[in-house]
Amino acid sequence: MTVLYVTDDIFLSHDTGPGHPESVDRLRSVHSALDGEDFAGLTRRNAIDATDAQMAAPHSDDLVQAILEAAPEDGYRHIDPDTVMSPHTDEAIRKGAGALVSAVDAVALGEVASAFCAVRPPGHHAERGRPMGFCFVNNIAVAALHARAAHGYKKIAVVDFDVHHGNGTQDIFWNDPDLFFASSHQYPHYPGTGAADEKGEHNNVVNAPLPAGTDGGGFRKAFEREILPALDSFAPDFVLISAGFDAHKDDPLSDMGLEEDDFFWATRQIMGIAHRQADGRVVSALEGGYNLRALGASTAAHVKALMKG
Repeated sequence: MTVLYVTDDIFLSHDTGPGHPESVDRLRSVHSALDGEDFAGLTRRNAIDATDAQMAAPHSDDLVQAILEAAPEDGYRHIDPDTVMSPHTDEAIRKGAGALVSAVDAVALGEVASAFCAVRPPGHHAERGRPMGFCFVNNIAVAALHARAAHGYKKIAVVDFDVHHGNGTQDIFWNDPDLFFASSHQYPHYPGTGAADEKGEHNNVVNAPLPAGTDGGGFRKAFEREILPALDSFAPDFVLISAGFDAHKDDPLSDMGLEEDDFFWATRQIMGIAHRQADGRVVSALEGGYNLRALGASTAAHVKALMKG
């Protein structure tokens, strides 16, 4: 079976304004990286629209409706200083969540082995009760709850290697013993959460905070020491990845030293546990990454790791 690549042109219409790091060019760099001959074997699909209920599952009906209705008819609207909407942002939000829903469906039904969703806006900073940090709806949490509601998987795990802590996913997963969240991230750094002693109500949260300047060796040691054993012990039925590539040494929003091979390695380690515990069921979603060359190359490395099966 192949790897599914889900994206959509509507994500290019989410305009964050001049100089904003979460720009349309990010997705163009991902598209370019995955258009080469090495990726000819990908199964490619456009995103579907998520339903209101699917988007509200990790949030609330009122919050989702308020977000969607906040999109301006022209110009820009700031939800906070970092989080910007334009006239098509509401459509991009719905298809971003929908991309994850359709990817979960395809993997659960055995149509593909795994999936990567190139979406924007990203999602992992969106908490249960508020959008923030470029994020509106928590796409990866939508996927987790959909895997449970639509396909009956009980234990869902998210691994997040974005350089910024996935505070939104942690917030949503905190009280649920059957949802597992693990994150490696620069610390202290935006958004200020992710200390090692943040463990969730049922010890279902694992944070591996990394000091500024950590290179690939330090990242791999933390993964091997903290994240991989906990993920294996949790024994998930389905594995999701918040795939942010802004811990790359060239990224302007971090002070870390990772390279493309480190993202390939981390993906392969997660895949190994997914094969052992979850029949290989893995869906990943694009989060951060703001140096365009590094983002494209790192995404390519990540998808190549998925393609190895």
